[in-house]
Amino acid sequence: MLSGRILTPDGWINGSIAFGQRIQHIREDNGTDSTLTILPGFVDLHVHGAAGVDIMQGGDAGATVARAHAKHGTTAMLGTTMTATDNSIRRALRGLAPTIAQRPTGAARMLGVHLEGPFLSIHRLGAQPADAIAVGSMDLVRSYHALAPIRAMTLATEVDGHLALIPQLNELGIRVQIGHSNGTYEDGVAALEAGAAGFTHLYNGMTGLNHYHPGVVGAALAHAEYAEIIPDLQHVAPGAIRAALRAIPRLYGVTDATSATGMPDGEYGLGSQRVYKCLGCVRLATGSLAGSVLTMDQALRNFVGLGLDLADASHRLSLYPADYLGETQRGRLAPGAWADIVVLNAELQPVAVFVEGEAIDLTTN
Repeated sequence: MLSGRILTPDGWINGSIAFGQRIQHIREDNGTDSTLTILPGFVDLHVHGAAGVDIMQGGDAGATVARAHAKHGTTAMLGTTMTATDNSIRRALRGLAPTIAQRPTGAARMLGVHLEGPFLSIHRLGAQPADAIAVGSMDLVRSYHALAPIRAMTLATEVDGHLALIPQLNELGIRVQIGHSNGTYEDGVAALEAGAAGFTHLYNGMTGLNHYHPGVVGAALAHAEYAEIIPDLQHVAPGAIRAALRAIPRLYGVTDATSATGMPDGEYGLGSQRVYKCLGCVRLATGSLAGSVLTMDQALRNFVGLGLDLADASHRLSLYPADYLGETQRGRLAPGAWADIVVLNAELQPVAVFVEGEAIDLTTN
């Protein structure tokens, strides 16, 4: 049982929360010491790596990454791929499958895969390699999906043939996200009308907002219910984050974390490429940003620093991403929900994390 200031679906209470694998009950007690804040565990839908390990390595990389992020309050996540050769993507998916099927001890729950590439625009690659870009097909997606469950997919929907894939991807239970796209505003609207559900790292890797040519960013700001954003204060300026917060009701934060997360400055892998961590960010040799070293607890502190109240910041890192995937028993503290819990001190630093009721050891690397 834990006691403190608890964020419930009905708002804040002072009291206690009892749980096994799932939450048993939450009881209010106004005499409870509220120096500790108890929030739903974070749900990160865009994670490439951590602790020197990259998802694309295959093998048990997913388990290592899930353990590293759990120490920062992430209790559920999607292992995210890079644009790569067909063999490399299949190796990554085979490696993720056991971690998705059975959560390793001490790790966040791996809910499935975010397939970020290879079905992207050659004109908006960001840190994705150009030599492995492909045009999507349902046969190829089904073969990937058979290796490990794909829950979200980034798609440049303006590429010939991609728009027609969206309803079929939805039938497989895959949330289509517009991203790494050189499309127009009209392309973005057409994709949403076809069933696309979100946008991958809003502002980054897509046509920007211009008052004559609103671009994919304009389509998101004008029409989206959901979009992901990287709140590391490196990828998107604070003012642009604030604009998105006002425009998109369920804007949610992701880390886009790489293998350099939790590691000292130096050289690391991101798929087939080498990236360099320095000054709190990760870049290619060209200087372009290449993922991040963000963790979800820092994302929470950054959102609060931008002026969000703590409940709103929590929703954007737990409730909204869980709802986006249809995970109605995660991202909230309510009887019957999974006991995915993060306990924070007054500085919003995690002092305890529970994944499906299991206490995570925060003291070891």
